[in-house]
Amino acid sequence: MPYLNYFHLVLALICGYAFIQGRSDERWVAATCLIASLATRLAISPLHIRYTGVEAGVFLVDLATFAAFTYVALRTQRFWPLWVAGLQLTTVLAHILKTIDTSLFPIAYAAAGRLWSYPILLILAVGTWRGHRRMQLERRTANPAG
Repeated sequence: MPYLNYFHLVLALICGYAFIQGRSDERWVAATCLIASLATRLAISPLHIRYTGVEAGVFLVDLATFAAFTYVALRTQRFWPLWVAGLQLTTVLAHILKTIDTSLFPIAYAAAGRLWSYPILLILAVGTWRGHRRMQLERRTANPAG
């Protein structure tokens, strides 16, 4: 599964960047992404039955992740956490749709559950970069000689 290794590499790089260059919002979202990724690996069903029914453990992980992202979005003055929370909401809705319609194809359910992982990480990276850049500009403005 090279795509899984690629995802973990992207996850590690972006979350590491957020921990090093980010402020509290970026660090909260990065920590949530890392914990959610690990928890999903522990909660997911065995491969031979994966996504044939509602992935209850993964649903709980995704719901907790949505709650954490929403917490960050509600307490910050930044806009990007709203996008992260909104994209995570669509992942939660995939589980609800599978609960409503159990005949939903496993591949469609799996794709809907995983689709937004990369955009969330991309938004985290851009939010971290912009926040770091903003801090640098504020420092230069506060101390024009330095």
